[in-house]
Amino acid sequence: MYKILGKALAVGVLSTLASLMISFAFVPMMGGEVAGAGLVMTIVCPIAISIPASLVHFYLAEKVRSANAALAQAKDELADAYARLQYQAQRDALTGVFTRATFMAALDECSRAGSHGGLLFLDVDHFKSVNDRFGHAAGDEALIRIGALLSRLVAEDDLVGRLGGEEFAIFLHAASPERMLDRSQAIREAVEAIDLRTASGVRIALGISIGAFHCAPRFDPVEALAASDRNLYRAKSMGRNMVVA
Repeated sequence: MYKILGKALAVGVLSTLASLMISFAFVPMMGGEVAGAGLVMTIVCPIAISIPASLVHFYLAEKVRSANAALAQAKDELADAYARLQYQAQRDALTGVFTRATFMAALDECSRAGSHGGLLFLDVDHFKSVNDRFGHAAGDEALIRIGALLSRLVAEDDLVGRLGGEEFAIFLHAASPERMLDRSQAIREAVEAIDLRTASGVRIALGISIGAFHCAPRFDPVEALAASDRNLYRAKSMGRNMVVA
């Protein structure tokens, strides 16, 4: 408020000076004299008009400025909230990797772009027994650890998603068949090496079966996932904790 008052007083002073300059410049030219009541009016009128008008003007201008600043802040906060919601909608709440819908949409985009690479379908071995023996909290922790591990082991442009339950999928962008198999084995070994323990210190052994399928450019995402799923079924039927392509 003091800032607004200061501006209004400054306008009053400038208005008064301008009024005096105009009066002393033009009144003598018209045969008059700036003195007495005329001088008083020359000084009082600008003050009486400019200061109240300036107070109203600067007050309203400050209100508009504050409203615009609040609106801009609200807009930024809304954009941040929307970005967070969009991110959360695309990510699995437990593991932080893509949801099934987001993964499939991204896989479809890769296909449309003419990309090729390795598609992995992963299933945590004997996961039901982990829940049954050690509790669902231990099962959730296993999924969290595996999701974090998969995210670390892939490249920035690769895709990682949780398809449901203990099932995950990975698309290794532009990977050759050889690299696809190498990465699959590295992932299997890394999951097997996870040191997950109960509160009493009992180690919970983890394993993962992987069905791998190499996707040619313009592949069909649904058919490719079905093919990797068939290879996953073979891996599980052959003894689990292995890679089949």
